[in-house]
Amino acid sequence: MAQGEFTGKTVFITGAASGIGFAQANAFLEKGASVYGLDVDQAGLEKLVIKYPANFRYSRGSVNNQTDVTESVSRAIDTFKHIDIVCNTAGVLDGFAKTLDTDEVLWDRIMNTNIKGMFFVTNTILPFMLNRKSGVFVNMASIAGLVGGSGGAAYTASKHAVVGYTKQVDLDYCREGIRANAIAPGAIQTPMNAADFEGDGKTAEWVADETPAGRWAQPEEVAKLTLYLAGTASDYIHGTVIPIDGGWTAK
Repeated sequence: MAQGEFTGKTVFITGAASGIGFAQANAFLEKGASVYGLDVDQAGLEKLVIKYPANFRYSRGSVNNQTDVTESVSRAIDTFKHIDIVCNTAGVLDGFAKTLDTDEVLWDRIMNTNIKGMFFVTNTILPFMLNRKSGVFVNMASIAGLVGGSGGAAYTASKHAVVGYTKQVDLDYCREGIRANAIAPGAIQTPMNAADFEGDGKTAEWVADETPAGRWAQPEEVAKLTLYLAGTASDYIHGTVIPIDGGWTAK
């Protein structure tokens, strides 16, 4: 990664208020980028404003609301003049619900956030990138997008959709200066997985034992991979999915 290569760049991050999105925002801000965050959790976003008052701005809203997305992208461009990198990170879990335990409400909630929201954000920002003939998307998949058993029916389906969508976006626009890749995290210790650590923590312990590396990862580790995929060192990496899973998918 070139020294200072993110200085002057603008990064749009969904799910920036906590977990991996928060770590990504911190990582880019530390490298000199400007970051615009979109999340429903205003308190988490305010923490980044306090730490980086000059280079971080945000909108409180949901990726599955087209109006929220359109308004936040407009504000980001008004503030920072362009968007160079998009981290489609926002996502929700389904509690490992099997298909017969998944009703339409749950199915729609998962799909609307995990894949439809990504579609909204991508289609809103992509035209601006095409005008500049430059742009990078780092989409958040999951090992549930590569194998079964890491989520319920809706979550697994949504993350497989992220993988396919990422590949197609890259294939369709790579000759116009666009790159799109996805990250497939395994066991990452974030607020979204807090339930695994509750009580005696046996679930978290089991997950660590089942992971070949023998531990959970921290969101900052995913953020470091994001920096690589967003940078010039990965310019020849197109339409791929990179697991960061402690060897889970190698089993």
